[in-house]
Amino acid sequence: MGAQTRLGGDDILTALRTLPGLRVIEERQGADPGYRFFVLGLRQPADHANPGAGTFEQRLTLLHASVDRPTVLFSTGYQAVLTPLRAEPTVLLGGNQLQVEHRFFGTSGLANPDYSLLTIRQAADDHHRVVRLFRQLYRGAWISTGSSKGGMTSVYHRRFHPHDVDGTVAYSAPNNVDDRDNTAYLRFLEHVGTADCREALWAVQRQALLRRSDLVARYEAWAAANNTSFCIVGNADKALEIAVLRAPFMFWQRNTAADRASIPGQDAGTDELYAWLDDITGLPFYADAALQHYVPYFYQLGTQLGYVGFPTQRLSDLLRYPNAVEPRTFVPRDIPMRFDRDAMPDIDHWVRRHGSRLLFVNGAQDPAIAEPFRPGTRDSHTLWAPEANHSTAIAELSPADRAEAVGMLTRWAGSPSNGQQSPSV
Repeated sequence: MGAQTRLGGDDILTALRTLPGLRVIEERQGADPGYRFFVLGLRQPADHANPGAGTFEQRLTLLHASVDRPTVLFSTGYQAVLTPLRAEPTVLLGGNQLQVEHRFFGTSGLANPDYSLLTIRQAADDHHRVVRLFRQLYRGAWISTGSSKGGMTSVYHRRFHPHDVDGTVAYSAPNNVDDRDNTAYLRFLEHVGTADCREALWAVQRQALLRRSDLVARYEAWAAANNTSFCIVGNADKALEIAVLRAPFMFWQRNTAADRASIPGQDAGTDELYAWLDDITGLPFYADAALQHYVPYFYQLGTQLGYVGFPTQRLSDLLRYPNAVEPRTFVPRDIPMRFDRDAMPDIDHWVRRHGSRLLFVNGAQDPAIAEPFRPGTRDSHTLWAPEANHSTAIAELSPADRAEAVGMLTRWAGSPSNGQQSPSV
């Protein structure tokens, strides 16, 4: 494949079709100038430790610019995004982008799903096989990236295959080392923003629970009109209580204290209260039609990744479902779950002691990063965007930190960005 380093844009389709186990599903239009966008399928082992256990097809997407450019390995940690959007490192490097859909999500499922095969090691091995295969075409530098669960996935991949890529940029990636201790999240929610905004959020939670009957009736009517139900969670009343408890966390993930005026007050009508709760927490998410697509996510939380904590003390007199906001609630009971307490400490230890070329970009106002990764000194850093929340970016860092991040990224890629910088950088 040595000649492939000179491939032009017209040759990439032919080259893709030579890669073993890879299927070119389609080429789609709409990519930025200079790019071609492909939807691909790669045959993967269901169990990397047991090749005879069957296979599944993993969905990939490729934004191809040139085999002479760096390649960005991008993961959402969930289903693939089937539109030709470039991640920030891809824009900064003017590189190719190979997106990997996480096993068990989207179309990358097993015919008869064995959830014991949904582990961070199996997913890391998926990514490893992808990199090994595509390095036959893209022999330049590789950078992995992702945000939130995608950022976590990128770190887990590096833990088990540290030399697959030349560097990793993980955005808003939580690091829940000890799932038994959620005090960091509780402390964060007690201090984030302004006291007035925090009080308003607590007050709207109480209002929602006090008007539970009206809100649940609306919720049930919505579910009936949309042909869905609440079999996984249990019932609409429990789903509403969960949404109410998660509301402050979800508010701070996407908003700031400047959005205080959007929080309904004591005299708000029930319609306004329902609409706000729906906007902040996404009420359809807790019904079966949507939730069934995220069962793998909650399975991972409840078996390896761990979950966060939500304040309940000031609402305890209005709550009906103790410990409802736990991963087990969102996973059908016929799927067994057992938590692996060694998984995250192992990841954390590797990041601190052995990880190299790791860049963590976090928003200082993001409750999900109450427990952040803290890398060691092997060409790794954690940078904080002071006013940013869960949707942060290198572009939101201070000028000095932004320059440091771009410098690390381009140095890892082994070449300057050639003017391919984001307009906001």
